[in-house]
Amino acid sequence: MNLKFLSLATSGLLAIGTAVSINGVHASSSKTLLLDLAPTSKQPDLNSNRLLNQSNQLLLAQDDGEETNIRVYEQASPAVVSIDTEKANGSGTIISPDGMVLTNAHVVSQGGEVTVTLADGREMKADVIAYGEDGLDLAVLKIQNARNLPTIPIAKPGSVKVGQRAFAIGNPFGQFQGTFTIGIVSRIDGERNLIQTDAAINPGNSGGPLLNSKGELIGVNTAIFTRGRSGGNIGIGFAISVDKVPPFLQAVKEGRAPRVAQSQRPFAFSSEPSEKLILDGPEVRGRLDESDSILPIDNSFYDMYSFEGKAGQQIAIEMRSQDLDPYLILLNSDGSELAQDDDSGGQKDAKIMITLPEDGEYTFLANSYEAGESGDYRLKLRIETERVNPSERSNRLILEEQGTLDRTDAVLPSDGSRYEEYSFDGVGGQTVTIRLESSDFDPYLALFGPNGQLVGENDDANSSEKNAALTVTLPMTGRYRVVVNAYDSTGQGQYLLTVR
Repeated sequence: MNLKFLSLATSGLLAIGTAVSINGVHASSSKTLLLDLAPTSKQPDLNSNRLLNQSNQLLLAQDDGEETNIRVYEQASPAVVSIDTEKANGSGTIISPDGMVLTNAHVVSQGGEVTVTLADGREMKADVIAYGEDGLDLAVLKIQNARNLPTIPIAKPGSVKVGQRAFAIGNPFGQFQGTFTIGIVSRIDGERNLIQTDAAINPGNSGGPLLNSKGELIGVNTAIFTRGRSGGNIGIGFAISVDKVPPFLQAVKEGRAPRVAQSQRPFAFSSEPSEKLILDGPEVRGRLDESDSILPIDNSFYDMYSFEGKAGQQIAIEMRSQDLDPYLILLNSDGSELAQDDDSGGQKDAKIMITLPEDGEYTFLANSYEAGESGDYRLKLRIETERVNPSERSNRLILEEQGTLDRTDAVLPSDGSRYEEYSFDGVGGQTVTIRLESSDFDPYLALFGPNGQLVGENDDANSSEKNAALTVTLPMTGRYRVVVNAYDSTGQGQYLLTVR
């Protein structure tokens, strides 16, 4: 299937929701990994600059790069405000010229006078006129005596796609108004109407806009996952989807929205000290109940565990329960997201199988899928052995495609070279060999994981061969993308791509 490389970045961060599983980690919810996979070329020093430049350009190929960033900021930032109350601060979006501001309910729900600071520095008083109901963390303010204010348009519901660029503007930590951060839409949780993003969202960004490349509001930033007590961002942020905004604003317009704050969840949480486990240790028995920590995005209980792992170890984490629907969340040794799972253990049990990317301490959350679920559970943490003969697996043909690079294909802005894209499903720990052969041009290939991270790339299989070849151990289970590319702008012609 030729996807024409519409987007390299795919779904993949902390996801609290159901996804289709493939032998372990969900293909639609895999985590960002920090990889140290050297290219297979025998001349890495000669090609290192080319490889680095090429990967950067591939990751930026989905939009206009810096020009888009600048345009979005200049267009949207005048309509982003800082909000201060006696007990909290956050951000908001001006949605009407007469001063209607959309924000999070938890930013203004604690009472007290509300002060709004515009992008030009003016401070104005505002009144809270409505709150979301049934736990919807939205509120609308009305700036007093306002007129002719800049606004941000609201994107069409249902228009947000995983992998598209995402931009956040806000007032992080209540000190840096107008801060602009960039990322992607990592996952869409349709059940909870949440957008997950790796655009940096910190305390004080709550209520601010998440934007698309047109400068339209696609979400309202509402929660972050943090590790440690500093409360800082580690690449796991959530926004209320634009799908919930028009119905809420219509309720406000018709006077049906609550005028009094409903119960609200916190906008971030910090990890508590974790219980230390060892690989291949005894089974762990635990219990989730009201005495445990609460995951703010869905008010579910969790226990936190940690273990020491080494790069290249393939491990399995299993969580079983007859009382609740288990959910597992795995964090990397630096606190960044790595993997999560709901039902891969069979029935409703959770199981993560993954190859560890580096040495260090890993943390995982024993969690439940639904809010407020309580009950007993069992955990197993072990080193997984390969169940399929590696040589047999490596010789099996996974993908074979014949194609042509020509004028109709997409172009890398860095060097004008043409490229096409193919995909295949892989299993964490599986070793694959990818070959790109052509007698018409100098082939170049790159492999990206389910999370959009570069896994490996290659120009020349060896010093005497210009065909490209790459052998890697897949870091996780999910859908991988192979980019078929020419080394320079003159490269056109037929090719053969194989993945074994």
